[in-house]
Amino acid sequence: MTDQSPPALKEIFNLQRLQHIADEMSAVYPPFDAKGFLQHASQDLAGLSVMQRMARVSESLHAVIPLDYAQTLKLLYALAPRLNSGFVSLFLGHYVASYGLDDFKRSMAALKYFTTFGSAEFAVRAFLLQDLQRTLAVMQKWSLDDNEHVRRLASEGSRPRLPWSFRLAQVQADPRLCAAILDNLKADSSLYVRKSVANHLNDITKDHPEWVLDVIESWSLDNPHTAWIARHALRSLIKQGNTRALTIMGAGARAEVKIHQFKVEPAAIRLGERINLSFTLESTTSAPQKLVVDYAIEYVKSAGHSAAKVFKLKAFTLGAGERHTVLRGQHIRDMTTRKHYPGQHTVHVLVNGERLASSGFELIG
Repeated sequence: MTDQSPPALKEIFNLQRLQHIADEMSAVYPPFDAKGFLQHASQDLAGLSVMQRMARVSESLHAVIPLDYAQTLKLLYALAPRLNSGFVSLFLGHYVASYGLDDFKRSMAALKYFTTFGSAEFAVRAFLLQDLQRTLAVMQKWSLDDNEHVRRLASEGSRPRLPWSFRLAQVQADPRLCAAILDNLKADSSLYVRKSVANHLNDITKDHPEWVLDVIESWSLDNPHTAWIARHALRSLIKQGNTRALTIMGAGARAEVKIHQFKVEPAAIRLGERINLSFTLESTTSAPQKLVVDYAIEYVKSAGHSAAKVFKLKAFTLGAGERHTVLRGQHIRDMTTRKHYPGQHTVHVLVNGERLASSGFELIG
């Protein structure tokens, strides 16, 4: 049987990609020491993570290009549109963050340009760390830019809990610092931008849920773009059954429903296999009602206790006396963020934040 598993993410920066970067750099800068670059960039490559490999490319360029920062930036400007991967272009921003902290205006302009080829969300955080107010002032202008990549950078780069990066402690402590950026983007026409704004706000709910709720309650949700951001920004609070968040989504009232035939099948599985959930909701009221339906799995942990993880199912309006059947399948397999252990796992159906039915399955070791 052949191995059908996808290549590791770090293989984005494999030897073939390094050769591509060397070739394109040589095209824009004929004196480029391609051999020296490849030797430096490929050293101990197998043991490096994807982000370490990205940083290594930046460091290797710096090691072999005998020019100052401003001169090298001109070469990277020419290189950017020649790269064959948006993710790979992250090393351009890394170069700016590593060698341009003392050249603020030039570096901000470079990040604005480079982000249009991939993203400079990680790189801009070095400048936020060094001079928060000055950098946020620039990012607020970016939030009004015509280019969606630049607008997204304003939101994504200033996220307090950006994955794969350090936390911005000052922003985490005071979300008002980025309020103007978020307000500028609250009805953005680009889904790419709206996802970032929603994720930024969802980050804030981990530390200041009431602040986020106050902000969203002040918005007009008649605009579908704003309503989309609100729904996704509040997802963690909705999973927790937060009444204010559910109310904003129109599902703050107790659900007047019955649940029929909740099943989790099969009753026993092995790691890697799939469970199937099914149940029917029946309205018990004479008026339509907005429902937010989720499910929670109480995963058995290594010490024998359990911890619940909530998953989104759907939000919809159930008419008076109507029935609605819900089906969902989920594979139970180990991930980098979750390891599974044998035992009985309980599954709950949550409707408008209230647990209304329970069943379960056994994971066999």
